[in-house]
Amino acid sequence: MSVTTVKWTVKDYHQMIAAGILEGRNVELIGGEIIEMAPEGESHAYSSDEGGEYLIYLLGDRAKVRQGKPITLPSSNSEPQPDIAIVQRLGRDYQEHHPYPENIFWLIEYSNSTLSKDLEIKTAIYAQAGILEYWVINLRTRELIVFRSPANEGYQFRETLTQGNIYPLAFPDIAVSIARLLEN
Repeated sequence: MSVTTVKWTVKDYHQMIAAGILEGRNVELIGGEIIEMAPEGESHAYSSDEGGEYLIYLLGDRAKVRQGKPITLPSSNSEPQPDIAIVQRLGRDYQEHHPYPENIFWLIEYSNSTLSKDLEIKTAIYAQAGILEYWVINLRTRELIVFRSPANEGYQFRETLTQGNIYPLAFPDIAVSIARLLEN
């Protein structure tokens, strides 16, 4: 006997949310599967909040910094909730839909207990969706792992940084302090 799991579409997922089926559950849709999200520890919550505030200050009106909000990746039936999504300022458009790949400048995950998911599963999904840049901040080792140049088989560029500045592809004139992203 073989077992077949049901894969959900973004539309199915939205219908479940609207019907209240997922109320009170901390979940995200990844590759058609509804995945329970790990609880956020103090270090993770503090670091991602401080990182988000820092980026809001740096970017000003040039981009919207969304913290812990969904993005929609229709091609992979995914609606993850990255810790930080730097997106186009579309105002009320986001009342009708979450940011799509074409609205996203880059994504950031602060990672401790979910490191393997963030480095393997989410990296693959984000690359396939064409997200130009994805950063994972490893809270255990105090490292910033940068992924760029997305392709169907994954990101073609990976670099690990612990100091200095990084210049986001979308805003090459803005120096982001790695120390500020890593501090907690």
